[in-house]
Amino acid sequence: MSEVLGIGLLGLGVVGRGVLEALQYNAQAYEARCGRRLEIRAAAVRNVAARADLVAAGLAVTESPMDVSTRNDVDLVVELMGGEEPATVCIEAALSAGKSVVTANKEVMAKRGPALLDLAEACGAELRYEASVGGGIPIIGVLQRDLQANEVSSVRAIINGTTNYMITAMSRDGMSYDAALAEAQRLGYAEADPTSDVDGVDAAYKLAILASLAFHSQVGPQDVYREGIRLLTARDFVHARDLGYAIRMLATARQSPLGLDLRVHPTLVPTEDPMAGVEGVLNAVAVSGDPIGSVVLEGPGAGAGATSSAVVADILEVAGRLASGQAPRRLRPIDQSPRLASLADIHVRTYLRLEVPDRAGVLAELGAAFAAEGVSIASVLQTPHPERSQSADLIVTTHACSDGALDRVLAGLKRSNSEIELGVRLRIEDCCDND
Repeated sequence: MSEVLGIGLLGLGVVGRGVLEALQYNAQAYEARCGRRLEIRAAAVRNVAARADLVAAGLAVTESPMDVSTRNDVDLVVELMGGEEPATVCIEAALSAGKSVVTANKEVMAKRGPALLDLAEACGAELRYEASVGGGIPIIGVLQRDLQANEVSSVRAIINGTTNYMITAMSRDGMSYDAALAEAQRLGYAEADPTSDVDGVDAAYKLAILASLAFHSQVGPQDVYREGIRLLTARDFVHARDLGYAIRMLATARQSPLGLDLRVHPTLVPTEDPMAGVEGVLNAVAVSGDPIGSVVLEGPGAGAGATSSAVVADILEVAGRLASGQAPRRLRPIDQSPRLASLADIHVRTYLRLEVPDRAGVLAELGAAFAAEGVSIASVLQTPHPERSQSADLIVTTHACSDGALDRVLAGLKRSNSEIELGVRLRIEDCCDND
């Protein structure tokens, strides 16, 4: 009989239940695959009384995740609680005791990942976190192993299924932001409080993890510039389409002459860009590097199936390495203080939807404001405002200029008596911009 690997589960929500069921129903296949019998020894839940079924089945169930993390008969801790605490202290306790950890926690890995990975290596343990980014897309393993021979120049990603679903609904079905959010909540794609998704917090966590791996640097979520999708309207998608673009919530990490350019925001991408075809709750990650060129991975980015699949894959890999007596994988050195580029200095093209009074002289005022900061206008389109008869929508695109110069243009318009109001500002990324 194979040696047993004792597993402790922290959290039995949707993903935790998926992992539990997979380990139970596929026990024989997994044992043959990794050379260890995987046995769940304990689980931490919020309400023990509500999991009487597990207690009846002989599983040790507790409301204390720390008790599970430090049990002598647990060799591998699977952390699926989410949130920064108590997840971080439980992971630290497990690693410090030489126990390996598998986690799906994007917040912990974004904020504390490099330190936890150092702790794992120092204690001879494994820390795996494939499920923290991209759900069913194996991007963590690709960056850690398969692309190690490459110098990565950029990572472009759609890594939040909620916002991608909403953007698809607004683009394809002409929904308003509020209607798209309500539909996403009805289908279970959005939380009752959608802030983390719609304001880009979730995507910023994930981009920090990807950038840290891609550039072997200590990147935190505070280093990522982010904007959300709350100001988008259905007509922005129509205007973008007329210009030959689609709008996507794009996360970008790029090497620039000024340092790492790290951004999460709604972006106009050409309709021929692979990212333009990523719809619904799908995620996609494109990595460019030398010598490989470009690699694009696409797949389900959320949900119990996709996330539990990634978690179980990590469990099997750790179990296999332990069964074969392999030492934990060593990591490449990490730059603790990478140079970061300021968005104000990055040159980008921009889409603006301006609300203007429908009177003579507006274009002249606008042109003067742009010229004063050396910003060149590429195109202008005026359409009737859908709600205000005395106003119009002015759709302006610019040639590439520093983001800071456009900041100054908009600040000047706001201070003036021009009555020109900003509806939305979206950056434009043409294929291979800055790559």
